[in-house]
Amino acid sequence: QVQLVESGGGLVQAGGSLRLSCAASGSIFSINAMGWYRQAPGNQREWVAVITIGGSTNYADSVKGRFTISRDNAKNTVYLQMNSLKPEDTAVYYCWTPVAGRQYWGQGTQVTVSS
Repeated sequence: QVQLVESGGGLVQAGGSLRLSCAASGSIFSINAMGWYRQAPGNQREWVAVITIGGSTNYADSVKGRFTISRDNAKNTVYLQMNSLKPEDTAVYYCWTPVAGRQYWGQGTQVTVSS
């Protein structure tokens, strides 16, 4: 079992920045990749970014160049630095990790970008 707890969401004006954090606990020795998804009202959940335990990263085209994913393996924490935020980035952001064939999700943190 893996538990994921996000923090760092909030309200920001367009062009601003936020940093999300996700702390993992439980069977953390099994964790390889960790990432972020988001879901806006009325939309399906969409993938945002992923990072492997070795530090390889990948991003959705919509956030490439603006968002940066990183992780601190010693703290079992993954971060999402979000810069140049746009109103269309408004969503609930979820931390995610696949372990032993199961997908684990955090409770989500709300990010609201005002125009």
